[in-house]
Amino acid sequence: MISRRNIRVKVMQTLYSIEAREFELKPGEEVRILDKHFDQSRQLFIYLIYFISEICRYAETDSLIRSSKHLPTEQDRNVNTKLAGNEILWKILEDASFQKAIAKDKPQLILDKELIKKLYQELVTTEEYKKYINTSGRERKQEKEILEFVFRGLMLPNELFETHIEEYFTNWDDDVEMMEQLIGGYLGKPQQSFFDEIISKEKYDFGKDLLQSVLEKKEVTMELIKPKLKNWDAERIATLDMILMQMGVCEFLFFETIPPKVTINEYIDLAKEYSTPQSGQFVNGILDNIHKDLVKENRMHKVNFKASKIKD
Repeated sequence: MISRRNIRVKVMQTLYSIEAREFELKPGEEVRILDKHFDQSRQLFIYLIYFISEICRYAETDSLIRSSKHLPTEQDRNVNTKLAGNEILWKILEDASFQKAIAKDKPQLILDKELIKKLYQELVTTEEYKKYINTSGRERKQEKEILEFVFRGLMLPNELFETHIEEYFTNWDDDVEMMEQLIGGYLGKPQQSFFDEIISKEKYDFGKDLLQSVLEKKEVTMELIKPKLKNWDAERIATLDMILMQMGVCEFLFFETIPPKVTINEYIDLAKEYSTPQSGQFVNGILDNIHKDLVKENRMHKVNFKASKIKD
């Protein structure tokens, strides 16, 4: 499922899009924007799984086309279709939640069938594929490895696939790392009804509360952040850096289950990945200093922001 780190990224993206707006939010709109980010990731994940399945199932299509030739060769009549019967693949295809997701999102409407064919033809030339079809039986490890290879070794490095996916999913660049984690985890342990709940209620509530706490307690977080900026002009600091620091301070104050060290490390990593080259060190210094002051002043009570007596 989507991790807390992934959720922080979605909250960060939501806050950034809100910051860029020139008009005020309507009541509840911030949550609807967050929900849209989550739904875009869900749709991308489903499409990627569907795309993997179509490449694998093309083995049967290839077999049918070649055996239907006017003068088929012996090789044409004996195309190996082991990949199309991959046991993990069929566990996914028979999952009612996956079927429901396909019916809802209709990924087949944007599927590039010619690209599926090209990637399959590339796949059958690889050593990984040849090793797979030449191994008797169906060991779970090998079933998983060939599906992972189709995704990581075939789809991701392919420029045509990247162009195709970017055309339909504007969140691809932001979500590609998350998709690698999600797909790797899911192929390792496909769970029934997974597609009904890619994000658990607990983690969804964490994301929603984090988003709302940053928006509702902005004055509180800025009172803690501004004194630490020293010679920095708050108006000139990278927008993402400011958002990440506000998120970090909110976790310090309002999220009792998250250790401060975890919070600091998470936002250092996010700053390094999504902001400027210097942002990791900058965010680390500010959050670390704020944390030390909060501990020194006995203000690390970590009460849910809705019940907190800390006022803007």
